[in-house]
Amino acid sequence: MRVRVLAGVALLTTLTLAAGPATAAAPTASGHAPSADAGLRAFADRAGLRVGTAVDMAALAGDPAYRTAVAHEFSTVTAENVMKWESTEPQRGVHDWAAADRLVDFARAHRQLVRGHTLVWHNQNPAWVNEQDLTPAQLRAALRRHIVDEVSHFRGRVWHWDVVNEIFNDDGTWRDTIWLRNLGPGYVADAFRWAHQADPRATLFLNDYNNEGLNAKTDAYYALVKQLRAAGVPVQGYGVQGHLAVQYGVPGDVLTNLRRFEQLGLRTAFTEVDVRMPLPADPIKVQAQAQGFTTLLQACLLADRCVSYTLWGFTDRYSWVPGVFDGEGSATPFDENLAPKPAYAALRDTLALAGR
Repeated sequence: MRVRVLAGVALLTTLTLAAGPATAAAPTASGHAPSADAGLRAFADRAGLRVGTAVDMAALAGDPAYRTAVAHEFSTVTAENVMKWESTEPQRGVHDWAAADRLVDFARAHRQLVRGHTLVWHNQNPAWVNEQDLTPAQLRAALRRHIVDEVSHFRGRVWHWDVVNEIFNDDGTWRDTIWLRNLGPGYVADAFRWAHQADPRATLFLNDYNNEGLNAKTDAYYALVKQLRAAGVPVQGYGVQGHLAVQYGVPGDVLTNLRRFEQLGLRTAFTEVDVRMPLPADPIKVQAQAQGFTTLLQACLLADRCVSYTLWGFTDRYSWVPGVFDGEGSATPFDENLAPKPAYAALRDTLALAGR
């Protein structure tokens, strides 16, 4: 059962950080509390929420402990890389669905839903998609073919698609990309229409970072969504990546921001959550990290149409953060040995409280 008031969550989080993982648990549908080793998905299910992770396919294939944890802890999975265009069509007209198909098969075997990530982005495009060799008309045709091919291939097997990713700068201006330069801003509407035609049952999202609270970027998205929906474009979801850092804190108006997009008729979701810190870790940073994870989770639970909360990787063993942010890391709820941190206990306890 989804609740709308989470009084006491902050206190419960503080107690968890002080005392270690809590043993209190929400009752299941049968009336019994989940077992002591129940994963996040058991508590999230009781709270009416899907909880997920991005999946490293090499780790899924080669690391049994990682594979077991993905199945145990999460009810949704997102392809970290293998559904991006450079992976699915490395040569023009030559598709490679093998790795993505393995993830979809894994999800089906473990009763999980799949988030497709991502159809249109300015990064990780195949080398043949460039402005030197293709005219604007050819780029538009290639983008349409890519979207139709990929969404059609996974038709009925992907729950949500991140259709268009990271289209605005932080100041609310359009990001200068190959798509904007050659196709103009209308490429966004086109992408959603093509994806919807290929799979009318999938829920279609815009997705970005630094869009948790009220700011110039989210104002730009709000104005765009109003415009697109007024024109009948099938934009159905607003994805908040949720890449946080303890030294910057969390905006205080996350819930307000979610609600204004929900009032436009959208579902909302946290799609790529991690909370990095300057290394080495210390007790204050660890506490701040737990609060960052739970602040976003609480906003999702309090919102009316927030349907999922996804981690961008759940273990430091395979985290992208150290390779991108110099001197930072420890960004996930599990350490490099796949042992849960206080952030994990805080997420579990928040879900347990919401499911009572």
